[in-house]
Amino acid sequence: MNRSHYFNYIEGKINWLAWRIESRGKINLLDLNIYSETFFADMLNMLLEYQLRNLNIIKQNVEGIDLVDTDNEIIAQVSSTCTKQKIEASLEKKIFEQYKGFRFKFISISKNADKMRESTFANPHNAIFVPEDDIIDTTSILNIILTMSIDKQKHFYEFIKKELGNDIDVVKVDSNLATILNILANEDLTDAIEAPEINSFEINKKIEFNNLMSVQDTIDEYKIYYSKLNEKYMEFDKQGVNKSLSVFRVIKSQYTKFLVAGKESCDLFFAIVNSVIDIITNSKNYIEIPYEELEMCVHILVVDAFVRCKIFKNPEGYNHVITR
Repeated sequence: MNRSHYFNYIEGKINWLAWRIESRGKINLLDLNIYSETFFADMLNMLLEYQLRNLNIIKQNVEGIDLVDTDNEIIAQVSSTCTKQKIEASLEKKIFEQYKGFRFKFISISKNADKMRESTFANPHNAIFVPEDDIIDTTSILNIILTMSIDKQKHFYEFIKKELGNDIDVVKVDSNLATILNILANEDLTDAIEAPEINSFEINKKIEFNNLMSVQDTIDEYKIYYSKLNEKYMEFDKQGVNKSLSVFRVIKSQYTKFLVAGKESCDLFFAIVNSVIDIITNSKNYIEIPYEELEMCVHILVVDAFVRCKIFKNPEGYNHVITR
């Protein structure tokens, strides 16, 4: 569905930006924070029909406030920090005296704000501020996007593509992942049996360690193709150095993306499957097959990546291959 394609792309890009802001902030690289002020202003203008402008362009180094919409009487701060102390520090700034009667919005660009929306805050200037409604984070933004009409969603998708760029190894490019899928789709898998070198006991430990018991049947169903897929990877690597590694990296990148988004283990597993399906079907060299076969092949790929330690955490001493 186009709606699914648009939303998955938008969600991936916004969560990628949040992760980048968070990780770069840990090493004191704050350039993305500055760029994000205007980006989030434009984004909220599209989503909520605001007229936000970057106040730092109008007045240099305005303390406590980043964005202003004089038409709708809104002022906002854009921050990668989302704590009670940070929000209260903003609310106590004297600039609120210049904007009496304006509603204050706090925009968290990298942290989940659920707990903050349930909190109360000192508000010395009596700014209009209702935490439940006026604290915005990436999750609340994505919830708005999810329920948009498909025309508006497509328009927003185009905006995100322009701002955050195409994913060069996902959107209409030659995908190694699609190539390995095409190889796998042409294999006769009816006679596959569990590979003797697979250590089922260790795999079960990893399933329990990651709280994936509800998808254990799925993992058990597809782990039997380990040897068959391993043969294909070996053939694949003869065509170029590290081609199989590039496949693993694509799957790992989807795992990292959804892990950052805070998905529960089982939801995370199936989100990876769905995202890999999207990547494959949007690749130029994907040869269309029935959806049931596509889904089966992707499950084989993702379960294999799970077994091989490419995704999800490994319990101490984990070894998926039986030592001989």
